[in-house]
Amino acid sequence: MSADAPVFFEELPCESGRVIGLARLNAPRSLNALSLPMIRLLHERLTAWAADERVACVWLEGAGEKAFCAGGDIVEMYKSMTPVGERNGFIEDYFASEYRLDHLIHVYEKPLICWAHGIVMGGGMGLMQGAAQRVVTEKTKLAMPEITIGLYPDVGGSFFLNRTPGKTGLFAGLTGVHLNAGDALFMGMADVFIHAEQRDAVMSALQGLALSGNAATDHVLVHRLLREASPRDTPASPVREHFDVIQHACDAATLVEVGEALHHSKTHSEWMQRAVATYERGCAQTAWLVWEQLRRARHLSLAEVFRMEWVMSVQCAMHADFREGVRALLIEKDGAPQFRYHKPEDVPAAYIDGFFVSPAPSHPLADL
Repeated sequence: MSADAPVFFEELPCESGRVIGLARLNAPRSLNALSLPMIRLLHERLTAWAADERVACVWLEGAGEKAFCAGGDIVEMYKSMTPVGERNGFIEDYFASEYRLDHLIHVYEKPLICWAHGIVMGGGMGLMQGAAQRVVTEKTKLAMPEITIGLYPDVGGSFFLNRTPGKTGLFAGLTGVHLNAGDALFMGMADVFIHAEQRDAVMSALQGLALSGNAATDHVLVHRLLREASPRDTPASPVREHFDVIQHACDAATLVEVGEALHHSKTHSEWMQRAVATYERGCAQTAWLVWEQLRRARHLSLAEVFRMEWVMSVQCAMHADFREGVRALLIEKDGAPQFRYHKPEDVPAAYIDGFFVSPAPSHPLADL
């Protein structure tokens, strides 16, 4: 595999005679933003490794020190945008392929370790959250910041944000708050903390394990090794420190009431003020999509979640706010998106309901 390939693959020998499949996102200049070719390469190789008896374990990481993966290839999506209201073949294919890959990682039988060092946002969260072992470091910075661009926390966010303590998942989706390693551990979005400098030592130790190819026993061995590499002290969690405040604000009966409670919570701390400020200048459409996706997905299966999100994402591309948010943040970078609605109370319920209606006669993820 060429060192210039968008995903670098390697098979590392183990003392037991098995191998560890190493997959490295290889686009550090774009913070390993997930392009469609990268998605397809990953899906093809992970599928092959799942069927390969020699491969006992998979390690997924990003090239460079800045990011595991800063998200999907939003710029490429913007370039492909069709007129408002029209379907977009590239975007439909992109999201179907991405969610199929995310689903594969969630149901992967062999131990799959995600070394989530640096920035992990959007599409990076989709890759990370399904992994059997989600490792965070002192440089990890997680977020689902779609409130700023008129999208919503996709890539399985309807699933994993519904499984965080209390209303912290709703808070993270509404505010796009940056989460550190301590937050990720507290919220159940990471499994273990390991110092970044230990990466090579952990990999060497993995190669020394008696990995047998039996998934059940290999999971146990990998679990124990990673916990042994974790220090006793882990980073403090601002989300944990603000849990009662978050819970009080986000446990209101309606989205409008949540917004009012968040506004009043800004006086609690500078951290809370920053988080709520992002919500208040964010996209009202997104706020409603976050509210509705978590409400509607509460009892859905993983496959049903990805099918629902594909519809939502395709609809977002057919509406104006997503392209306007990307334009303002990533293309022209004026930081002044002109979203259709200014406040959640201005958004008609029927408008949001339309995001859950598929524009396609058949669903590309029907077979999940």
